[in-house]
Amino acid sequence: MSLQEITFTEKKDTRSGFGDGIHEAGKRNPHVVALCADLIGSLKLEKFIQDFPDRFIQTGIAEANMIGIAAGLATAGKIPVPTTFANFGTGRVYDQIRQSVAYSDKNVKICCSHAGLTLGEDGATHQILEDIGMMKMLPNMTVVVPADYNQTKLATELLIERHGPCYLRFGRPAWPIFTKANDPDFQIGKAQYLSHGTDVTIIACGHLVWQAVLAGQELEKQGVSVELINMHTIKPLDEEAILASVSKTGCVVTAEEHQRNGGLGDSIAQLLSLHRPSPIEMVAVNDSFGESGTPDQLLEKYGLAPQHIVQAALSVMKRK
Repeated sequence: MSLQEITFTEKKDTRSGFGDGIHEAGKRNPHVVALCADLIGSLKLEKFIQDFPDRFIQTGIAEANMIGIAAGLATAGKIPVPTTFANFGTGRVYDQIRQSVAYSDKNVKICCSHAGLTLGEDGATHQILEDIGMMKMLPNMTVVVPADYNQTKLATELLIERHGPCYLRFGRPAWPIFTKANDPDFQIGKAQYLSHGTDVTIIACGHLVWQAVLAGQELEKQGVSVELINMHTIKPLDEEAILASVSKTGCVVTAEEHQRNGGLGDSIAQLLSLHRPSPIEMVAVNDSFGESGTPDQLLEKYGLAPQHIVQAALSVMKRK
């Protein structure tokens, strides 16, 4: 399929996909319990609370306690879903996640919004850019970073059905919806091909998938054959898909709204170094904190806009 055929129907924030997803999961499974650290509106939990008030716990601004409560609920057979901003739901409570959830393989679903630079005007203190790395390093942890509203909704439902600790990362701004609703091909741990090509592989996650689509469209206009992969699951990583694609194209660009160190690109570089050394360019934040600004301004300033992905692809192809 040509990337020129991919368009978006509307823009909607991925956090609304989470809110709708947990509501659907709550209707199907009476063991689902939502927890929130004083951010009900930001996490779009209103419908869940309205229909299942007895299955909601407001912990207040006490994220460490929220994780502890979630671990206890999991021990009692519930499926707890602690929610807050990504900065607070990972960085502030990493010890509790490591000791009380991951170490004992608890069935806790940590779902966090407002991740990355696209959080925007709240600035560097809230724009966590290290969370993917922190969470993927924990044994037993599944890490998923969906691309749009539809995938966030579906990922929420699938992760709640999956046993074991999970981290779901999503965002604040309205973002293009370009994937199918209830896509039967969407599976945790399986890469999604958006186009097939022979010149360069581009692998992206989260909000950067749409940026990669725009970049791929421009590259196709320049005569470049692009294989674009939405790697929504960071862990477990679809190693087979990555190796097969790079074996065909001979080079790869990764794109993510995260630090270069520890993110998706880091995982792919490790895989290729072991099994198929190949030229790689990483479009990511380069060892820097963010700042206040609109999402588009920040993506431009920190080198995550479509033209930066285009430049990385043209550069990496020369290194084959």
